[in-house]
Amino acid sequence: MTSEWLTPSTRSELIENLVSGVDRYNPSNVGILEDYLYHQIRSEEYDCLANLAILKLYQFNPDLYNPDVVINILIKALTSSPLPDFNLCISLLDERPINSQLDEPDPLPTILPILKGLHNLLFRCRFPSFWEIYRSSQLSLLRDNYTVEVAGFENAVRAVAIRAVRATFTRISSERLGSYLNLSGPALTSYIQKLGWSVDSSTSVVTIPPNPDNQIEATIVQESVKLPQLSKIIAHSVIKA
Repeated sequence: MTSEWLTPSTRSELIENLVSGVDRYNPSNVGILEDYLYHQIRSEEYDCLANLAILKLYQFNPDLYNPDVVINILIKALTSSPLPDFNLCISLLDERPINSQLDEPDPLPTILPILKGLHNLLFRCRFPSFWEIYRSSQLSLLRDNYTVEVAGFENAVRAVAIRAVRATFTRISSERLGSYLNLSGPALTSYIQKLGWSVDSSTSVVTIPPNPDNQIEATIVQESVKLPQLSKIIAHSVIKA
């Protein structure tokens, strides 16, 4: 994991003390961590460890459980693919009894399979399928009640696609790239320009700058076996024979 993942530069000293110390298990601090989550949602920031601390507190204290908070944590983790954040969050979701303190029916059993399906598509780089399903009428509940509140959610999904394209392609057609980003026309052109990538106007092919992941380089592996070692191998094989 990178240092930015472990300790985001946007994390305050207060949150750092809560996440890194024994206070992360203090249920009285759950409100502070939940407020920090909603700050992440509004400001396009992300702190996986702080969000995992909330889920751990819910695990230890079922009466604190807030389904909307859990769903927002999963939505933020969704766009960290291919990092394992989403699955880390899922691992902390226990089979829990119905919380009688909830004013409304728990939306998590309905939303969770949807989010798992979307995560699976992102993890497998099925970006056109992701956008098709995400934009479908069946997911209007998710869009209208949750992702609409998450600042920059769609751009965060596009960032997942761009990471995959950078690691895989040296050239890609504008049409194919647009299907990955759910963009076309001037919006796609503007997005490509912001990336600093070039487009051949005659072929509409986008060139991705070289990076360690999309360059094929021959690797030479040299084995260094000294004569005394070789003598032992030969002698051992003779004895076996």
